Amino acid sequence: MSNLSLIALLLALMAIGYQLGMVRSRRVAAVQTMHSRPHHYGMMVGLWAFIPAFFILLLWSLLAPGVISSMVSAQLPADALAAEGMSADVIMRRISNLANNFGIVAEAESWELAAAAYMQQLKTSSAVLLTGLLASIAAAGLFFSYKRIQPQLRARHQIERTVKAVLIICSTVAILTTIGIVLSMVTETINFFSFIPPADFFFGTTWNPRFSTTGLTEGSLTGSQGSFGILPLLSGTMMVAAIALLVAIPLGLMVAIYLAEYAPVGFRTTAKPIIEVLAGIPTIVYGFFALVTVGPFLADFGASIGLTIRATSALTAGVVMGIMIIPFISSLSDDIITQVPKALRDASLGLGATKSETVRKVVLPAALPGIVGAILLAASRAIGETMIVVLAAGNSPSLSANPFEAVSTVTVTIVNQLTGDNDFASPQSLVAFALGLTLFVITLLLNVVALVIVRKYREQYE
Repeated sequence: MSNLSLIALLLALMAIGYQLGMVRSRRVAAVQTMHSRPHHYGMMVGLWAFIPAFFILLLWSLLAPGVISSMVSAQLPADALAAEGMSADVIMRRISNLANNFGIVAEAESWELAAAAYMQQLKTSSAVLLTGLLASIAAAGLFFSYKRIQPQLRARHQIERTVKAVLIICSTVAILTTIGIVLSMVTETINFFSFIPPADFFFGTTWNPRFSTTGLTEGSLTGSQGSFGILPLLSGTMMVAAIALLVAIPLGLMVAIYLAEYAPVGFRTTAKPIIEVLAGIPTIVYGFFALVTVGPFLADFGASIGLTIRATSALTAGVVMGIMIIPFISSLSDDIITQVPKALRDASLGLGATKSETVRKVVLPAALPGIVGAILLAASRAIGETMIVVLAAGNSPSLSANPFEAVSTVTVTIVNQLTGDNDFASPQSLVAFALGLTLFVITLLLNVVALVIVRKYREQYE
């Protein structure tokens, strides 16, 4: 059975355990007062049936492949390995492909076929043994916890401790994942700076990495190997993000103000989810829309008024990106505006102010810190966007203030540098990590500034 099937089996046993625990707790509660509610006992039985077996499944999944490979490797004939002249990793990969019926292995030797059959046999035996072991452990946990159901058993406390432990584990995984990502980028960025001086990277005005160098060593890079100045990429990134914000901020704020202050309740209930659907559209769809619809339209419109606008340009990418982040700004701003106390509105209206004056002079100033935070978060979202600019920006890294021309952004360049069969140890590939770390720092600073503004200037109302 596959791991997914085994997890489904454990979930089924968990559901059975939950029902059995509920039934037994109610039966006992009919004659004695129980410490916890029936569903607490049901959850306890279900978790005892699931958690121990699930951890065994995780441990088995981590260790079994290595053990099987070691057992197969130990059976390989030494003279055949020496005659083939291939590394052990290559040979094991060939055997694994044969065992899994995956890929094509040219001129497979008889000993490779025998090793593949042995590996397949080990995998089958491992799957059968694992299935039986998990079923036994789950059944034992279910039976053990089922028999423990008594009036004095504090099932609720056990459930709360278990849930707390799960939350701690999930939080730890999220934190460690973030730390791992940052450390990997920092490590590869340091490797990149062993080829390219940091000053040339951060202050260079030319981006022209040449994919002609492989097997470089520290200090071997010469001027003929390309230029890695990030300023043209930052310029394009900021230009596209600025155009997107120019589109999204006024439209998003007007939508938020109308929905929060003027729209009937029925219309607001219907319109807000529809607007937020825009946030769920895949960005590749926006990019395709920009490429085949918005770009040609802007080019034709520019030609009609005497302007030269490229179909793939900063303007095209910025306009479509602005449309994409409209629901981001409108939803956050709407939530912030609706949190302004009604007493402030009533006081303003009671003093003779009109509805529009109340919105402009009372509601918006009170909600301004939150709105600014929403705009900064939207800006970080725009800076980190990839697929729209990949398809619609034109991929032309140059220092230009003309939004009608093609540009390139940091995210587009990361995609380009990691696409294709390139030497991973070359600066042409390592630069992607330096770009990623730079982008990470920029968006992190924007998010921190947004949080600081919201927390520092948020009005506290009684």
